[in-house]
Amino acid sequence: MGPVLVTGGSGYLGTHVVAALLRSGRPVRTTVRSPAQEGEVRAAVRRGGADDAGLAVVTADLLADGGWDAAVAGCAEVHHVASPIPAVQPDDPDELIVPAREGTLRVLRAARGAGARRVVLTSSFAAVGYSPKPGSEFTEDDWTDPDTPGLAPYPRSKAIAERAAWDLMGRGGGGTELVVVNPTGIFGPTLTTRAGSSMQLVAAMLDGRMGVAPRARFGVADVRDVAELHLHAMAAPEAAGKRFLAVSDDPAMSFVELAGILRRRLGALAARVPSEEAPGDGPPRPVIHNDRARDLLGWRPRPAETTVVESAESLRDLGLLAPAP
Repeated sequence: MGPVLVTGGSGYLGTHVVAALLRSGRPVRTTVRSPAQEGEVRAAVRRGGADDAGLAVVTADLLADGGWDAAVAGCAEVHHVASPIPAVQPDDPDELIVPAREGTLRVLRAARGAGARRVVLTSSFAAVGYSPKPGSEFTEDDWTDPDTPGLAPYPRSKAIAERAAWDLMGRGGGGTELVVVNPTGIFGPTLTTRAGSSMQLVAAMLDGRMGVAPRARFGVADVRDVAELHLHAMAAPEAAGKRFLAVSDDPAMSFVELAGILRRRLGALAARVPSEEAPGDGPPRPVIHNDRARDLLGWRPRPAETTVVESAESLRDLGLLAPAP
């Protein structure tokens, strides 16, 4: 059996997808932007309980054509996970939109040219539910309108990139099927020693750098569950041509509620988390349905509280928290 390709193997989600595939016995090829990242990737997947002997690491950049044909050669299955996620929104939206869209199309074209059976693409809830909707209730049939007034560059980039993917494959995927996974906010244990954007927020709470919780409402998806959904979406014949929302069964939460979980469960570790929410009108609490993933693929996500607590414990155990003053 040929290798499975995972793009973005050095990232928060990518390392979990690679580790899950290796644990299942599949050989994996993964892409990184620089050869210097290989050691970091191998250490991360070993933290995830996987033997990295079955892992090959190759170099390819979403912004360049070079390397992609070689990366997908011989791979019938491609998990396209790589995408830019900024710590702060850029002033120029194209800093996110161009690499997200062009990188996605570059990988899809290479996969189609190599005769891959299926590509599972990581998109985001940002491509589903960031345009106002009465009742704020969302399923996979919903789409974020990139022209929504005031829409930040990141959700714009995710909506545009996913639309471009469906448009390309809808014009004839050459036998290559497309499946899309749309996670909400991804939290949970990190395998890397570089905290991703969502984990940076948890770290800022625990470090005391976040004095007041931002006023936001969001669904929680465990990074391990999103990786598992990727594998389900690749394996199930009935998943072809569908989107799958990845979110826990629990209601969407706020940052101040997330802080409350940390305080209640982690005691002294959470002594500095914020107890107040930023002033202003509260955004609507979205209702996000995961029925398709549960019913069609048998996916069963972890409780959101477990994910939140284990996010903090992971940051502590890897030494990614600033020491107390």
